[in-house]
Amino acid sequence: MSSTPEIGPGAPRVHRVGPHAGPPPPRPGGSRPRWRFAVFAAVLLLPIAEIFLFVAAGRTIGIWWTIGLLFLMSIVGAWLMKREGASTWRSLHQALQAGRVPGREAADAALILIGGALLLLPGFLTDVVGLFLILPFTRPLARRLLQRTAENRVMQQAGIVRSIRVDTGSTTTVNRDMPHIDLRRGGDTR
Repeated sequence: MSSTPEIGPGAPRVHRVGPHAGPPPPRPGGSRPRWRFAVFAAVLLLPIAEIFLFVAAGRTIGIWWTIGLLFLMSIVGAWLMKREGASTWRSLHQALQAGRVPGREAADAALILIGGALLLLPGFLTDVVGLFLILPFTRPLARRLLQRTAENRVMQQAGIVRSIRVDTGSTTTVNRDMPHIDLRRGGDTR
């Protein structure tokens, strides 16, 4: 009789941790994360969309007005980034002095940094997204989106799902307010 456990399709995967651990187990659903495709598509499609909008604006309001508008948006973006960044830095410093975890302030700082970088890039789409991330009345929406995205990613990596389905024969009850750890093999969340 062999002392080695049987390895088959139904056996649980074990990943050793340490200096001699070897490669991590394969990701369920493929080896490449989805965000790589999204970044690739954005790098490919964003310049095409920006050029299209630049040409359309040039035909509508004239080439010099279009160039002036892009230059003005870069200046306004730099000013907004400086103003909102200083305000966020003060809030971050106050939260640390008060002994609080500066979660909201850190998220605002990240959004302002990304928004400022987008505003400095020439283009209308990047300017709109940059303004959305920097302006104080739209930043809470962006912060909530960032928070939900990060929360979903952490919960997915930890194997926690937001809903539980209880099948009682003819009906299925779904409770979305009760997080739980998915103990099924393969991380099936059905």
